[in-house]
Amino acid sequence: MTNSNVITLNKPEQNDPLQELLKEGARKMLASAIEAEVAAFIKQHSPLITEDGKAAVVRNGYLPKRPIQTGLGDLEVQIPKLGIALELV
Repeated sequence: MTNSNVITLNKPEQNDPLQELLKEGARKMLASAIEAEVAAFIKQHSPLITEDGKAAVVRNGYLPKRPIQTGLGDLEVQIPKLGIALELV
């Protein structure tokens, strides 16, 4: 008697337009949420300045794209990079 609790899941088809639309929407929402979080972080730390009078926390481009695992599969996202000064006033 085989008593197995393993369930086989169906993989979505590779060229399913609906699946691609959902993935693109999820990718955009995730990117938007990350951008909002970075903007809030920068705003929260905007009073910090360096000895030169410049902002201590600034945007500094993007890190390389990386996959994030979701229920829809892996999504490639770019994470904003921050420059943070170590010597403050």
